[in-house]
Amino acid sequence: MDTPIVRVDDIRKVFPDGTVALGGVTVDCAPGELLVLVGPSGCGKTTLLRSIAGLETPTGGRIEVGGVDVTREAPQRRGVAMVFQHYALYPDKTVRDNIEFPLRMARVPRTERNRRSDEVAHLLQIGELMGRRPAQLSGGQKQRVGIGRALVRGPKVLLMDEPLSNLDAKLRVEMRAELRALHQALGTTIVYVTHDQVEALTLADRVCVLRDGRIEQLDTPEAVFGAPSTAFVATFLGGMNLLRGTLVDGHLVRDGSTVARVPGGGSGEVDVGCRPDALRLGVGGDDALTVTGEVVLREMLGTQSQLHVKVADGLIVRALVPVDLPTERTVTLWAPPADVHLFDADSGTRRAPAPTFSVGAPA
Repeated sequence: MDTPIVRVDDIRKVFPDGTVALGGVTVDCAPGELLVLVGPSGCGKTTLLRSIAGLETPTGGRIEVGGVDVTREAPQRRGVAMVFQHYALYPDKTVRDNIEFPLRMARVPRTERNRRSDEVAHLLQIGELMGRRPAQLSGGQKQRVGIGRALVRGPKVLLMDEPLSNLDAKLRVEMRAELRALHQALGTTIVYVTHDQVEALTLADRVCVLRDGRIEQLDTPEAVFGAPSTAFVATFLGGMNLLRGTLVDGHLVRDGSTVARVPGGGSGEVDVGCRPDALRLGVGGDDALTVTGEVVLREMLGTQSQLHVKVADGLIVRALVPVDLPTERTVTLWAPPADVHLFDADSGTRRAPAPTFSVGAPA
């Protein structure tokens, strides 16, 4: 990895009421990298971003930007710029004035302000909006103005706090593509916060999954999705099915009944996982995951249906199948060994290598 432009070393944040928002987070961001911080509400991702921005003071640890310790520096002296979830535009100012505002505060001459704001507006395709006010803009246009106001400063690092969460679904998809294209064109270093797994996987060069103020996994989108290091990551990114039970003599036992055969042995409490899109109707080979159960719910999701299949008391497996494919009340599903994951039930960590197994009706 290149020399980091952002280095967060053992950052801790404890609020006055004793709430631990960050429990010792260490992460780097290379020049030109788009690092996504993702996790559920309350996991600490926004607190971490605000700590990098200088809007939160850490309880402990160190933050560097461009090789300089900025842990106690004022926000405006860190070389970073932030794009907020709620745009934070001045309603009485035009688009041009909003974009130029940081330069005005820095006493940049008008000619230079105009030149830089015109460049940013052209890049973001909002040149024709420069004379309008925020009330005359759509949500997507407002977000472009917010991004433009951050970019016009020429920051070392661009920090983005759930910038697409206020947009409708169609516009979010469009803006995701635009953000990725913008990042590739500029090569700007970006630290991006979201709770949306699709945003995380489609935008990121690397994904940092947070839970309860700590890092669960930090890796490329392909690695985080394809080889989740914990059961939490597996369910949060991709909604993996987990079959919990005890491995006994090559079988997965749940509530006293055998619900899975596990070739290759092993022992102890485990979670056996497979994503809904990896399951297929029918019976696989001897080394395939095979599950049989009763369809209790069928959800139409465009070209696919999501089946909720009860395979044991309190255990539902979800599977995606073609929407026009008829199914019986009882179905058999299978998945290849490469799509099967095994986690320790106590620690939640991945067992490697994951064994192949088949799941079926109690023996």
